[in-house]
Amino acid sequence: MLNLRPIIYLFAAFLVSNISTQAQAAQCCVAKQGNTPLMTEIIAKGLDNPWGLAFLPDGSLLVTERSGTLRHIANGKVSRPLKGLPPINEVGQGGLLDIALDPDFSSSNRVFFSFSQKSNSGSQYGTAVASATLDLSKQRLNNLQIIFSSNKKSEGGRHFGSRLRFAPDKTLFVTLGERGSQMRAQDPFDHAGSVIRINRDGSVPKDNPFANGRRALPEIWSIGHRNPQGAAIHPKTGKLWTLSHGAAGGDEINQPKAGQNYGWPLISYGSNYSGRGFAKGSSAKGLEQPLFYWDPSIAPSGLSFYNHVKPLIPDWDGSLLAGALREQYLSRLILKGEEIISEERYFVGQFGRIRDVRTGPDGAVWLLTDSSDGQVVRITQTK
Repeated sequence: MLNLRPIIYLFAAFLVSNISTQAQAAQCCVAKQGNTPLMTEIIAKGLDNPWGLAFLPDGSLLVTERSGTLRHIANGKVSRPLKGLPPINEVGQGGLLDIALDPDFSSSNRVFFSFSQKSNSGSQYGTAVASATLDLSKQRLNNLQIIFSSNKKSEGGRHFGSRLRFAPDKTLFVTLGERGSQMRAQDPFDHAGSVIRINRDGSVPKDNPFANGRRALPEIWSIGHRNPQGAAIHPKTGKLWTLSHGAAGGDEINQPKAGQNYGWPLISYGSNYSGRGFAKGSSAKGLEQPLFYWDPSIAPSGLSFYNHVKPLIPDWDGSLLAGALREQYLSRLILKGEEIISEERYFVGQFGRIRDVRTGPDGAVWLLTDSSDGQVVRITQTK
């Protein structure tokens, strides 16, 4: 039988993208230390590698711990682990990952979360997404449903992604890492290394770029992503922006468009850990360019547009915020329209690894720090 896999890899660049003129090269690394006077407050601590957070309508928080527990934090008090989660496997970078509220949470009480899921047999894992109803009075989740489970589960604990973001039309974007196997990101019939878009029940939106499943899996929105651990919805355009790890360099911010290919591992502005470059350099026809990149890598995680009717950090209004794990700082990316023109760096080394960044309903910026004694940090501007 003819093996079509090499052919699929070879032609994925144009199978999953519209051939268009090459975009201009992305902006890189224009950085300076920030000078906005800020006040920080430790809201909670003692968390076990917290990964994602969601704000409840009363201002309290749900926080995931990578080890597989979900906590409710109210008035600085951290709850016991909530019950009702599915089996969650902490393996390497995997575990209980992101969390998001249903757009209709006020009536549904439903939450969505991503996690590393073990295959039915063996020691293979992939990213899955579940939903459940939240019952805080009993400190548990009910009515659990697995709405997505990535195909082709594999061994190892690298590159699960994953962030969850609801679009204005209430469809759900999920970012997925390529599980440490680079060329999987160029296979349109593999969920790894892609952004997917699904309905809240896990079904495929009819307007997905490959909804008929002939040229790619119907859930796929875009391919060619390495390990996207940040995602945000632009407050004015409603478009998805993502933040992805490079290798030794080439961390990227992208605006994933329907049916497009973002190039990993064929192109990158960084280099492999061996020091070698990539097959097609930093650009190639049919492969999309990032909006911004870092070289060397800062190991980014968490992404949020800072946009609020009453911002508590007025100097940052309209900025894009990202966390840095390896370089341990908060990045403020200054925008001109949809162009990133410069970067300011805050709290370098002060809080350690920053895993998640969110704009709170109170107008403050909130951080999660990634350690075995992880913290929830609230940031405002001093007068």
